[in-house]
Amino acid sequence: MNKQMKGQLTSQMAMDLEYKYGAHNYHPLPVVLSKGEGVYLWDVEGKRYYDFLSAYSAVNQGHCHPKIIKALTEQAGKLALTSRAFYNDVLGVYEKHITEYFGFDKVLPMNTGAEAVETAIKLCRKWAYRKKGIGENKAKIIVCENNFHGRTTTIISFSSDPDAKKEYGPYTPGFITIPYNDTRALAEALKDPDVAGFMVEPIQGEAGVFVPDEGYLTEAYRSCKDAGALFIADEVQTGVARTGKVIACDHENVKPDILILGKAISGGMYPVSAVLANDDIMLVIKPGQHGSTFGGNPLAGRVAMAALDVIEEENLCERSQKLGEILRRELKAIETDMISVVRGKGLLNAIVIKPKGGKEAWDVCVKMAENGLLAKPTHGDKIRFAPPLVITEEQLMECVEIIRKSVLSFE
Repeated sequence: MNKQMKGQLTSQMAMDLEYKYGAHNYHPLPVVLSKGEGVYLWDVEGKRYYDFLSAYSAVNQGHCHPKIIKALTEQAGKLALTSRAFYNDVLGVYEKHITEYFGFDKVLPMNTGAEAVETAIKLCRKWAYRKKGIGENKAKIIVCENNFHGRTTTIISFSSDPDAKKEYGPYTPGFITIPYNDTRALAEALKDPDVAGFMVEPIQGEAGVFVPDEGYLTEAYRSCKDAGALFIADEVQTGVARTGKVIACDHENVKPDILILGKAISGGMYPVSAVLANDDIMLVIKPGQHGSTFGGNPLAGRVAMAALDVIEEENLCERSQKLGEILRRELKAIETDMISVVRGKGLLNAIVIKPKGGKEAWDVCVKMAENGLLAKPTHGDKIRFAPPLVITEEQLMECVEIIRKSVLSFE
């Protein structure tokens, strides 16, 4: 029965199955995808689209990159999982590779971005008690309004998004929320001697690619140092070349005390995340105090090393920087009052849509899908544009034309 269904599956059938048997915790565009290659996706009927979301910046290296597939399949046929009860012959090699790549002493491997954020929170608190001398259960972490760090119970406790937070309490204490891009508010919050760290997205992705003022990260880092607090960068979405640098903090030459990575660290091929820090921070965690059955598995290690190699070999940082500038220039040149703001860095960009004739950002995304480009609204009026970094300038200009045509159809 299942084989027969698969052979004749239509888009509507697939959507109906998800609606009937799956939880209703997402509201996808009405497109059912079955194949991906490079910058392209195909639906079950065979229509081709440009991918302008990249699975929320997880497939920076493009869909089904042959080098990453090769690493995945070769390791999958040899050894996939041992747990951390034993050593394996990949983990140490991977740990050396990633720590040297990002410039840290140690890595703690996990699977998802949310897990990595939770790990960083625990690491910061443990450091606060072991090294800073904060009283037990008193450590606080400063976070920003409109953040998006994941959807676990602790993380949504400091979310300002009512959809993510409402009716999931009681909430985890220990967080101070301040406005984003406000160094004065940070300096004031850091006066609390029980503050252990400051966790921040260098660019707020889910909030609509909100880029802070130049110098914000530098000043925030300096304030943390002056207060003896850790600077924690959540680069799950902005890291791994997405913004035109290896990590977004590199734009201001800021070296986080704790760096959180995920998504594109595996090229979207497998759930891999990582928390990086130097010995004086990382070694406060002892055996049995934190872990994950799948964290650091051989399959993840091989995939992540291949994914990072692709970033270097194909000069994806440079490509992201160059093409991002072109994309923003071309978007700003579209003659419509429907696009009120264009912003971004590298190939992480967004437009803010001003409703027109009852048509909003969702309608623009549906129209773009009809015209062969996939993107998704965030927070109602914003559309994120984040194609795989392997896109060529010629392909990018085709995409700009699709966006222009779609938006102007509402004039």
